[in-house]
Amino acid sequence: MLIFDTTNLNQPEYPSVETLELPPLPIKRPVLMIGHGTRDADGRLALLDFAAIYQTLDRSRPVVPCFLELTGPTIQEGIDQCVEQGYTEFSVLPVLLFAARHNKFDVTNELDRARAKYPQLKFHYGRHFGIAPGIIELWRSRLAELDKPENNPLQISRADTVLLFVGRGSSDPDANGDVYKLARILWEGSGYSTVETCFIGITHPRLEEGFRRARLYQPKRIIVLPYFLFTGALVKKIFNITAQQQEQYPEISMTCLPEMGLHPQLFSVLREREIETQLGQVQMNCEMCKFRLAAGANHHGHSHSHDHHNHDHSHLPVDPYADIEQYHQKIWQAP
Repeated sequence: MLIFDTTNLNQPEYPSVETLELPPLPIKRPVLMIGHGTRDADGRLALLDFAAIYQTLDRSRPVVPCFLELTGPTIQEGIDQCVEQGYTEFSVLPVLLFAARHNKFDVTNELDRARAKYPQLKFHYGRHFGIAPGIIELWRSRLAELDKPENNPLQISRADTVLLFVGRGSSDPDANGDVYKLARILWEGSGYSTVETCFIGITHPRLEEGFRRARLYQPKRIIVLPYFLFTGALVKKIFNITAQQQEQYPEISMTCLPEMGLHPQLFSVLREREIETQLGQVQMNCEMCKFRLAAGANHHGHSHSHDHHNHDHSHLPVDPYADIEQYHQKIWQAP
């Protein structure tokens, strides 16, 4: 089995961050870069490194990293830092892959809280990463690396290979649907036997079921794609489960790619998102948002003046979505 991590994946064809050319910013205002947050030290450091590199690419305005939960600095601490430096207007960029509850409510609630403390502040809330051509190209280039003899010593063809696309999993069906869409786009025209989509938490099918479905095609090789920006406890869990599966099914070659990490394509996408906030071109698809549907005619419109919602971030070990029947009963409920 080949399990690549971000330190040993051979990436010679990727452009270096140092040579990356970003389009100029129309406005020079500070960027509040908001990550999800993790208790994993490596995952926390990855976001901070990501922000530090993005700052070095353009020092014309501050880039301030902060986290929604589980670790610091918090969003409020990041805003306090900017206010102390005399700033009153911000671009706010969620470093999140899909538009789920965190993006739609939790971050915006924190911004509402900051406005209550500092009424003079103005926030320009950016779009999540979403399904971007640069991200598709990132994964295609990594898959191309796996065709090389040194990474595919048995020379297993793509026709004998199944892709296993692993998302984080969300309580928002709209976000889960985007994971399937992205996996499908990546598979189209790739030559792989098929792609199976699964999740490491919350929603279904879970990773173990994803492996079971992948084996139904009787592949000679399974390539696991953890669809995460940065490392953390869940990415490490995917690596561990892949290793267990390889031990149980040694006749199938299994390869686990790393998370996206500090890849130049991500900095390019982030720059697009920052420019969108400055030009007032941020758009979000609200039609299948379960919070909008629950509200009926009161379409929240993503104006980000949402009511405050209590949300338990304690992450108890009990999985409220483990039973699939209960999952189906709960998933379209908007708290």
